[in-house]
Amino acid sequence: MADIVDSLTRTRMMAGIRSANTAPELSLRKLLHGHGYRYRLHSKNLPGKPDLVFPKYRAIIFVHGCFWHGHGCPAFRLPSTNRQFWESKIQGNRKRDHSQRMQLTKMGWKNKNIWECEIRQAMKKNSMDKLAEKIGIWLKS
Repeated sequence: MADIVDSLTRTRMMAGIRSANTAPELSLRKLLHGHGYRYRLHSKNLPGKPDLVFPKYRAIIFVHGCFWHGHGCPAFRLPSTNRQFWESKIQGNRKRDHSQRMQLTKMGWKNKNIWECEIRQAMKKNSMDKLAEKIGIWLKS
């Protein structure tokens, strides 16, 4: 199936996709701040520029989009066009994620991925407080 927009429009659309301050990330930040957790954002001196850094707990959270990081949930579907490119792109993202997490672990940081679908599901079920509690337990462990 051919793309429904021309290549210049597609390029502009893809360039507009943010890697920081995404809607799921903002929701999680607001939730955790409301529960009293303090963090730093997108620390450039750590591998992968983690979304949330909790120096007090020596912990890091990455908020991953299901599509860009190839999560195995129903929200992830590989595009039918240019499939080889997307498989390579997403596989590269996953390898880089793994490498960065290993580096952080070696540096003494515990790290966690929170998936976009987890946040959306918690919002649908009105269980954001449960998500915050789960993260709080992880931070303090």
